[in-house]
Amino acid sequence: MDEGNSEGKLRSIIRAIFGGGKEFDSIEDLLKEAEKEKLVSKDIASMLLNIVKLGEKKVYEVMIPRTDIDCAEDTLTIKEVAEIIIKSGHSRIPIYKDNKDQIIGIIHAKDLLPILLEGKEVSLTKIMRPPFFAPETKNVKDLLLEFQSKKVHLAIVIDEYGGTSGLITLEDILEEIVGEIEDEYDTPKQEDIKILEDSSCLVSGRTSLEDLREELGIDLNSQYVETIGGYLIESLGRIPKEGEIIKLKDYKFQIKKADEKHIESILIYPIEKKSSEEKDSSSDGENI
Repeated sequence: MDEGNSEGKLRSIIRAIFGGGKEFDSIEDLLKEAEKEKLVSKDIASMLLNIVKLGEKKVYEVMIPRTDIDCAEDTLTIKEVAEIIIKSGHSRIPIYKDNKDQIIGIIHAKDLLPILLEGKEVSLTKIMRPPFFAPETKNVKDLLLEFQSKKVHLAIVIDEYGGTSGLITLEDILEEIVGEIEDEYDTPKQEDIKILEDSSCLVSGRTSLEDLREELGIDLNSQYVETIGGYLIESLGRIPKEGEIIKLKDYKFQIKKADEKHIESILIYPIEKKSSEEKDSSSDGENI
């Protein structure tokens, strides 16, 4: 392929991607063409597409939910906080007063080391750093730019009422571009959707309704929730117990693991189609 011609094609593709306007809707096709013409590798094309999509995502789609935040109360000792940091594998954790809705600071692991080595006992409030807050509806790309300009790596995500909705880090955003970044402290993550041999599937309670629709063809919609766990709670008006079965449309949803606050995993399997005679002689009282 002629080098000058290749460079010209690549420049035109880059202009189409970042120039906005009417051609914005065909970015994916343009990147596929660039990959086909071997102007960019598959990995680079994927990263470029992810960068573009970053501008379409909101913080709540990427954040770690409130229930999964590792944090410490301001009354704990330096040693107790260090133990939480070691157990979690994080280099920074939020500090709260009374409850997670009142995040008052961020503790960095490196700030604890000198104090621990000297054997001192210092109040957490004297060494913690001020928290950086971001609304859950903020654009992820804009937050990335703020992270860069303010030189911070972590934001506490707040909802419309000022309560803590979750937490998002620079790593979380970068993973949206380059894929999962794992280190020696990361624990293996269970797949959100796992197809089993008996035609059933095991899904995480945090699996989005959109993923459920795209991956399994299960079409569930709600104006108020985005995950299958939230949908089942909304449908029942309560948090279901482990082992409980909920029938929705042509599927049964069996709660495999849950606690008093949320649903962790769900087994989904299709309801066997009944003949017309069976339908007449049976009732379906479990349906919602």
